[in-house]
Amino acid sequence: MTDPIIRAEAFVCRAPIAVPVVNAFGAMAERVAVFLRLTDAAGHSGWGEIWSNFPTLGAEHRARLFDAFIAPRLLGRSIADPASFWAESDRALHLWGLQAGEPGAFAAALAGADLALHDLGARRAGLPLWRWFGGTEGGPVPVYASGLNPDAQALAQIEQARAAGHRAFKIKIGFGEQRDLATLRPVFASLRAGEQVMVDINQGWELRTAARMVRVLDEFPLAWIEEPLAADRPAWEWAQVAAASAAPLAAGENLRGTREFHQALAQCHLEVVQPDCCKWGGASAILPVARAILASGRRYCPHFLGGGIGQLASLHLLAAIRGAGVLEMDANPNPLRSLVVDPVLRVTEGRVALPEGPGLGTVPDLAALDRYVVLRTRRDA
Repeated sequence: MTDPIIRAEAFVCRAPIAVPVVNAFGAMAERVAVFLRLTDAAGHSGWGEIWSNFPTLGAEHRARLFDAFIAPRLLGRSIADPASFWAESDRALHLWGLQAGEPGAFAAALAGADLALHDLGARRAGLPLWRWFGGTEGGPVPVYASGLNPDAQALAQIEQARAAGHRAFKIKIGFGEQRDLATLRPVFASLRAGEQVMVDINQGWELRTAARMVRVLDEFPLAWIEEPLAADRPAWEWAQVAAASAAPLAAGENLRGTREFHQALAQCHLEVVQPDCCKWGGASAILPVARAILASGRRYCPHFLGGGIGQLASLHLLAAIRGAGVLEMDANPNPLRSLVVDPVLRVTEGRVALPEGPGLGTVPDLAALDRYVVLRTRRDA
């Protein structure tokens, strides 16, 4: 008999940063994360993370959604099958999300809870999370440095990421043709043998601009072009941009729901598909989507840009699925990531070895994170 969950906690963390992380629609002047901890009657704990990057002021709101709507569904229950709980709760919360006009916030709160349930189950079983997910290969996972700012910062950040062991880099563009080219030309002139570059527009172009700019970008041997259009633009627009582009198109972080992912696969405009396990679906919904991505001949490359719990969960998901995917690792300063992952992850020649411990492979050091915690919620059975 699985021990019942007796405590559900959320920790909202905020960390100031000296240099904002910019993209085509705004900037982050601080790093935020919402970490979750579920504890059972035997004293085992599992950790999850709720996506809360944009807008950062919404982090407390999402933590409170978890506390008010999801924690009561967990407490006192013995949950041996997280996927069943996710499906049940997704149905139950659907109308709440519609009525509130924010299904994404409810989906992210449930995703974080799902990740915590899987981590809890893996720790109970004494298994690393990737093996709990059904993985069979424990070798290193390829990674890339993400979130690199435009202009001269890109070149400097690539040098830093290279020194940290990265061999692939993703740069934010979408700031106008002249500025984008001025960012990319020095970068490509500086690349070493075997290194790769991706670009991310963060949904910043409309169709006419996107169709023109992907041809401009033919100047560079890009590994992929990410989100050249808004995620909700019609399939014919995406198809037109894909036909104009020499580089593969990537997207997926802003798709939400199994149907949306399967529609994107059927429409064939994406070669790289990037679901975010903290934004929608947790592990329970992402695992079958990721398998479908591989079965369709595409690359599953999990999106992530947040705290350390989500970073580790994304690593374990990719390790379980494998294929030709690479793991996104934010290269910007973020203590909410580094305090969690640095003790267990090190990039070597563009790869990271999997943590050896059960579950995520580490337990977050709450004493080290305490200075960043601005809100804590707790419910007990």
